[in-house]
Amino acid sequence: MALIEIHTEVEERLHQHHQRYSPQRREIVNVLAKAGHPLTIQDIRKRSNGLAQSSVYRNLVVLEEFDIVVKVVTNGEIGRYELAEDLTGHHHHLICSNCGVVRDVVVPHALESDIDRVLATIARREGFSLDHHRLDVIGKCAKCR
Repeated sequence: MALIEIHTEVEERLHQHHQRYSPQRREIVNVLAKAGHPLTIQDIRKRSNGLAQSSVYRNLVVLEEFDIVVKVVTNGEIGRYELAEDLTGHHHHLICSNCGVVRDVVVPHALESDIDRVLATIARREGFSLDHHRLDVIGKCAKCR
């Protein structure tokens, strides 16, 4: 989805819940859309136009509540944030268990189909209704090996 489409969709979602798409929220969405991988609150602040930490935190809570932003928890329970997959596309994460860096990775379509099929079978066998899946691969990045 192009950046202008992302902003339009975010504005509509917030409007449906009687929330404003404030300049601060727009700035956070901009930063996350341009990053290409999950960011900490400090990363968001550094890449923004002077947003205060409290403002970033408060607005992330709202954006997360309305399925605009997703929190990815890494080592030491450090949270990193990214736009929801329906805004950016389905992907998985490589998470460094040492430094906590997170990288997005898209697997080939054939493999993604196999993963969906296997997970749906497991879910049915357990009497579970599968909506979607997330896959986090935990290991050590090149810098930490």
